Amino acid sequence: MDFKKIRKSIIGFLSWFGLTTCSAIVSIMPARFLYSFASFVSFLAYRFASKQKRIALESLNLAFGKEKSASELDKIVKDCFTFMSKSAVELMFLFDKPHILKKRVTLAGKENLDCALAKGCGVVLVSAHFGNFPLLLGRLAVEGYSAGGIMKPMHDKRVEGIFLEKREKFGVKTIYSQPRDICVNSTIQALRNNELIFIPIDQNFGTGGVFVNFFGRKAATAAGPVVFAQRTGAALLPCFIVRQSDDTHKIIFEPAVKLEEGKDAKDTILINIQKLTNVIEAYIRKYPAEWGWIHRRWKSQPSKKEV
Repeated sequence: MDFKKIRKSIIGFLSWFGLTTCSAIVSIMPARFLYSFASFVSFLAYRFASKQKRIALESLNLAFGKEKSASELDKIVKDCFTFMSKSAVELMFLFDKPHILKKRVTLAGKENLDCALAKGCGVVLVSAHFGNFPLLLGRLAVEGYSAGGIMKPMHDKRVEGIFLEKREKFGVKTIYSQPRDICVNSTIQALRNNELIFIPIDQNFGTGGVFVNFFGRKAATAAGPVVFAQRTGAALLPCFIVRQSDDTHKIIFEPAVKLEEGKDAKDTILINIQKLTNVIEAYIRKYPAEWGWIHRRWKSQPSKKEV
């Protein structure tokens, strides 16, 4: 008997059941109780998700070392759980209410986005699993932009189906990271149609990526944004969604990152992915609780020649 497979099936069912239950509750809940409910969800998650708390603290210690005290790191973990719970509840609530979404999520640096789009080669929105990033794509769709994102499908198809349905309601295009050839072709076509494609590059990419410095440590990072920019002429535009003190959100579009030529093709990719990663790190340092620390970012180790 495959107990690991059974365990995954049980976890998948509980995730789906919990999500559908929460979604049903949120759908009938008055807006004024939304964040109280999120606090309750956060309390349960923080109390019972011991493995995720451990991973978060391990990641924070790797990133900040002695820069922050133990109490500071503990607070970031707790805030991280709070923000994730708020984000989940907001998605269930706002993705059915585009008029409210538009009011609660503002755009800053929109001129950078429009300038990049004016070139007619599409825009790669380079970002991270930072803040309530699914709202970012929904807000852009409400604004009238043709937007999509490269996404890794969730392990449980039922849970994935719920989020896919919500994205489709807004007209947000989903490009799954696998199969790879379909992902690449779909992304190139979208960029040639002058669309926006959101690509997060903040998670461990195994041996398929390039190793760049992230919080002073080598981290395997996807090279896709630079490769797509080279092939299509698309602009590379870092963007992030940041929670405000009143639980509204601000999407910030940074100026486009200009491709810098290296001594060869590999060096060009390495230089530019490092530049993009530096922007991501700067945002995480400024808003540490907004990032998903429960991911083992430095799991893959570089070979001796890549150190």
